[in-house]
Amino acid sequence: MAKRDYYEILGISRDADEKEIKRAYRKLAMKYHPDRNPDDTEAENKFKEASEAYEVLAEPSKRAAYDQFGHAGVDGQAGGGGFGGGGFGGGGASFSDIFGDVFGDIFGGGGRGRNTRGADLRYTLELDLEEAVKGKTVQIKIPGHRECEVCDGSGAEKGSRPETCGTCKGMGQVRMQQGFFTVQQACPTCRGSGQIIRNPCQACHGQGRVQEEKTLSVKVPPGVDTGDRIRLSGEGEMGVDGGPPGDLYVQIAVREHSIFTRDGRNLYCEVPISIVDASLGGELEVPTLDGRVKLKIPPETQTGKLFRLRNKGVSPVRGGPAGDLLCRVIVETPVNLTKRQKELLEEFQKTLDASNGTEHGPKKTSWFEGVKSFFDEMKF
Repeated sequence: MAKRDYYEILGISRDADEKEIKRAYRKLAMKYHPDRNPDDTEAENKFKEASEAYEVLAEPSKRAAYDQFGHAGVDGQAGGGGFGGGGFGGGGASFSDIFGDVFGDIFGGGGRGRNTRGADLRYTLELDLEEAVKGKTVQIKIPGHRECEVCDGSGAEKGSRPETCGTCKGMGQVRMQQGFFTVQQACPTCRGSGQIIRNPCQACHGQGRVQEEKTLSVKVPPGVDTGDRIRLSGEGEMGVDGGPPGDLYVQIAVREHSIFTRDGRNLYCEVPISIVDASLGGELEVPTLDGRVKLKIPPETQTGKLFRLRNKGVSPVRGGPAGDLLCRVIVETPVNLTKRQKELLEEFQKTLDASNGTEHGPKKTSWFEGVKSFFDEMKF
């Protein structure tokens, strides 16, 4: 059966440059790769077909022969897509070559340093609890790089241009045959860039970019919590040789609060009350993130009791009703008593003892009864 035109397979024009060829093949390879399409013969055949087309069109000498003589000019040179058919023993590039050249760029392998996406960055943003709950806009400063304006990012002194590396012919990689396998590695002369800069730019020292601190405005939505991330697309490290920039991830860290503790959408706090308020009841002012509210303490309140204030917690960042504020009352024992205060407490204790104390201290009575049963049941 007659082979399809390689340009048609990749969906590119006959004057497509190297970048367009690689981009077209990358798209097809990602779509039809056998690992993504297990047991799919049609997808495997399309992957082989695209790989064979890329192998020829990505190599200038093979492409020239194909443009002049068609398939007859490259028959016996193409590796059949890398799956059998002479892919590992023939004179052309094997699947391992193609994988290193194209998929290395996709998955972070050792391909050429051209059009490389910039690295993602992370910034830890510390917030007070009030800021995290209510949200705010924060200005942050990020160290990074920008394209050198003197050399327009080329890395070469103004008036000169980078030269194609003579060792790798601009490919950025060299190949060595070791038995049945072809080993591909970064070119030692140009260090994978494919270019040699004879006259480096003095402003950027041949790097093509200069360091710069930039100020960004980060909108923190209400309800964020420690561990949440805000993604700023394209605000990471700049790409290499025209590659897209990475992203910036702003990691939220909420500082400890002096009064409140957060657990999801709920807030907790401890409220100290006097023994008089606990015994007789009363009304206290307690803080919330929206201001002060009245908390009614009923008579005979025991220490540790929780009081729930509805909708005084946090509205979740992903939506939903606000949580509650749970106040745990702690009965505080008076300290630094005067002589008269001590006398009054002693008199008060005598009145409790006179009534046997059981009706005034139910927890104390039940506890001592439990202790008595425990010792009665023990066998010595």
